[in-house]
Amino acid sequence: MNETLEKKDFWYADWSFPILVGLLSAGVFAGTHMYVTYGVGAFNEVAIVAMLKAGLDGGSYGAAAAFGASFLFARILEGSLVGILDIGGAILTGIGIGVPAILLSMGINQPIDNYALSLVTGLAIGALVGGLIIVIRKFTINQSNSTFGADVMMGAGNASGRFLGPLIIISACGASIPVGIGSVIGALVFYLWKKPIAGGAILGAMIFGAIFPVALGD
Repeated sequence: MNETLEKKDFWYADWSFPILVGLLSAGVFAGTHMYVTYGVGAFNEVAIVAMLKAGLDGGSYGAAAAFGASFLFARILEGSLVGILDIGGAILTGIGIGVPAILLSMGINQPIDNYALSLVTGLAIGALVGGLIIVIRKFTINQSNSTFGADVMMGAGNASGRFLGPLIIISACGASIPVGIGSVIGALVFYLWKKPIAGGAILGAMIFGAIFPVALGD
């Protein structure tokens, strides 16, 4: 009974994910409007925002459009298959930089120049991306008896991704002791290899989880 209620709860329902992505995207897209209008407010790293700045100054948005759009496309597939939507790649870079660059290159300036319209545009695009991820996931991963992972969630990306490693280790330890040990070992190996520990933590947890499966209740 409780499990059924949880699945219908806002935070567990599939229909709430596009809403959350839409709200976040609205703020990010409005931030791009602020940057184009006032020179401050873009939600991204300096190097990526510089691509958009180059387009604003020189009139060529090809680099920003291609870079942002490729990130968005890749993150949609990643979110559908692994269950984690990279906020940095999908929303900050894809919707915050790539989509505005594409619109500006087509001469469509109103969604970027008008604050209210930028909020609506970001909300619509974000909701579309979130809905697309849910639809793809329904026809792929969710067709099997087990997803071998969590439902779709949002993960930190870009520079802030370094803080995701410890959270993954804590979650792995909460799943089971062997999975937690595997996550710690994987993180340690990647740390010694001078790579982001989040990748090692995930791989270690997956390997030990395959060897020592976690028993799931009915």
